Amino acid sequence: MVFVIDPQNAGISGNMFIGALVDMGADSECVKNLMEAVALSFGGVDVSLDIVNKSGIEATFCDVSVIDDEHEHNHHINFNDFMAKIDSLKSEGVPNLTDEMVELAKSVFMRIAISEANVHGKSLEDIHFHEVGAADAVADVFGTIYGYFDLGMCDERVVGLPIAVGGGTVETAHGIIPVPAPATLDILKDGAKYFGGPVNTELATPTGVALYMELCDEFLEFSPMMSPEAIAYGAGSKELDFPNVLRIIKSIDENAKEKISVIETNIDHMSSEELGFLFDILLIEGALDVSMVSIIMKKNRPGHLIKIISKPDLVDHLVSILFKETGTLGIRVSENIHRGVAERQIVPLDINVGGHLYTINFKIGVVGDDIISHRPEYEDIRRISVEQDIPLIEIREVANTMIRDFLENAE
Repeated sequence: MVFVIDPQNAGISGNMFIGALVDMGADSECVKNLMEAVALSFGGVDVSLDIVNKSGIEATFCDVSVIDDEHEHNHHINFNDFMAKIDSLKSEGVPNLTDEMVELAKSVFMRIAISEANVHGKSLEDIHFHEVGAADAVADVFGTIYGYFDLGMCDERVVGLPIAVGGGTVETAHGIIPVPAPATLDILKDGAKYFGGPVNTELATPTGVALYMELCDEFLEFSPMMSPEAIAYGAGSKELDFPNVLRIIKSIDENAKEKISVIETNIDHMSSEELGFLFDILLIEGALDVSMVSIIMKKNRPGHLIKIISKPDLVDHLVSILFKETGTLGIRVSENIHRGVAERQIVPLDINVGGHLYTINFKIGVVGDDIISHRPEYEDIRRISVEQDIPLIEIREVANTMIRDFLENAE
């Protein structure tokens, strides 16, 4: 399953995020109650969730109204005090609130605070909430996070598409500043994509962007290959000449991806035996794949390009082994590359050869509803070939006939 967050039309904000999640099926009553409960210490909020029409698109609008706008904790609260109050929510018995939600909320607010500190040249201790009331921000962040968990998005792949940030200028406590606001732009610098317009007004808020950055697993220019199951819209408060909505799409992921890292180095001083030993060690220590390609290096010297495909959490370990075993002075690492992965199934089938029953395991590759490959495991057919003194190619032909018949009958 994949969820696509699509802010290409009208940007993103906290209340748009909540509206879209409720429109997708998150429990609206629980969202409302949670938002109002967590905001009590910051002046309180009243939350309403209503169906509206934005330029022809029916969407859910989350309206958040602050009860006590002059509350001491609603504006100018020190960041450390603010985070301490957020952390204290764990012990206040708020219905449906988990420690995991609180920790995720803290990560969102930390993103905002770090960007504010970067922009203003201050330490985190000197950062205060002033542009956006703390009550609004707390309600928006926790409402979004509750919907995220309620819909099970925490267990699925979440993709973010480019954000329409708007244009022009906006008036703030620091005077008139360009859109996107400096803090918003700073939050976006960690891999997200955005574009200006399509109107001269602010479309992406720091809270909305921080939630987007924290909840998305990856950022793509276009939607991945998928089969939509549900489409939801969250409405923004502004009335524009086009649908002011955030779209979320829930889909079957037709082309699953996983994150890998690629490790490379060039070697021109190792023997064949040493390279063979290195090959085996890397696989034993967790490399997903290892390849060694003959190349011509500086001064026309023959050498080898060693390439390792690794899970991200094993990169440091495999790099350490590569340094130790090769003595190379430089290793290239390309991190968090995405590779398409077909679903893999193992199907065992029995075959009678020379009066002996053997089991051959077949590796079946599946993308969506289509079988793209079916191959017998080499070690299985090799064992039969050696024991029965029959050419490997003949055993493979028999095995391929078996699996084709099996799959045709299964259909």
